Amino acid sequence: MGEIVVTGMGAITSIGLTIAENLRSLQQENSGIKKAKHFKSRYAESLFFGEIDQNDEALLSELGLEQGQGYTRTTLIAIKAFREAIAHAQLSPEEIASGRTAFISSSTVGGMCYTDDLYNDANLRGVPSEYIKSYEGSDHALRIVRLHNMKGITDVINTACSSSANAIALGARLLETGKADRVIAGGSDCLAKFTVNGFNSLRILSEEPCKPFDTNREGLSLGEAAAYIVLERREDVKDLRKIQAIFAGFGICNDAFHPSATSNDARGPRMAMELALKRAALKPSDIGYINAHGTGTPNNDITESYAFSKLFDKVPPFSSTKSYVGHTLAAAGAIEAIYSILTIRNQEIYPSLRVQEPIADFPFKPVLHYTPETEIKHVLSNSFGFGGNCTSLIFSACI
Repeated sequence: MGEIVVTGMGAITSIGLTIAENLRSLQQENSGIKKAKHFKSRYAESLFFGEIDQNDEALLSELGLEQGQGYTRTTLIAIKAFREAIAHAQLSPEEIASGRTAFISSSTVGGMCYTDDLYNDANLRGVPSEYIKSYEGSDHALRIVRLHNMKGITDVINTACSSSANAIALGARLLETGKADRVIAGGSDCLAKFTVNGFNSLRILSEEPCKPFDTNREGLSLGEAAAYIVLERREDVKDLRKIQAIFAGFGICNDAFHPSATSNDARGPRMAMELALKRAALKPSDIGYINAHGTGTPNNDITESYAFSKLFDKVPPFSSTKSYVGHTLAAAGAIEAIYSILTIRNQEIYPSLRVQEPIADFPFKPVLHYTPETEIKHVLSNSFGFGGNCTSLIFSACI
């Protein structure tokens, strides 16, 4: 793949409303997985969530959208992260609106996050809510396009947990093929009854904050977040100080094994990592850190560990930052891409929190404590979604 670089980042999660706040929480090992304050659900008392510490009214006010109609929480957090990313990349309004700027986003719950309103509207109960036209999965992206008068290629991806990782990969392909000069890629998902009830029916939600790669892990903790990165060709970047990292490669595959589980032989995760390494022209030994998919479910953590053991002669340091923010679904790939870039830029590793007894089946364990002053040139970031959708991204230091 040609030299594609990241020139801007924006994120809002349960550990920070900005990139700077996220970084500070990562370094201080502050988890955002707690009892929910804003999300209303019968499970709010019994489960822990990675909830953004800002209600809808505060978001509307901060974004100057108090007079708007139909802005769902998915859309509000998407707009906030999008604005931070374009400001960080120093994109002008003219550049954002240009037909040569592509916008590739992703979401799983989309505008269906207000489940009660959706139910009432679908069943013609009472006066239609203000969200009657907001339930599409692409609503957040379409509203961003209208707010910024964007004219370039726009797309929204839903491949479950690998959605925003695939948005980033598609963005890179648009740059490679000359269909765009810059791409804003990422995703947004907020907590919703629709999502929580669905995951609860699969019996993979933990009743305590998740602990990926722990022997006694019980399942995942759901979170909400939005994150976007700006991709450009290095040759087009006039101010090299804007470059945050190189997007070195990606691998995408589908193991077609099960609707919600990875295969026992980990062929999907392993193939995704192998394809990413091949595209980046790197050897497994070149990887200095892995931001693992690491959901905390019995299935994922054992199969991902098995994939590591088969691909690497010596497994590099790895951890799951989902232990900080929970599983943010479509936003996870972009959030973890940003955390991977922060790892490279600051030469430090953010640990898997709450691991008391690492999985004993393998001779390696995740990083358990914040580790500064490391030497990392290449980071592998994994996102493995339902339906066998496996994606791996590689980010490299800009030398």
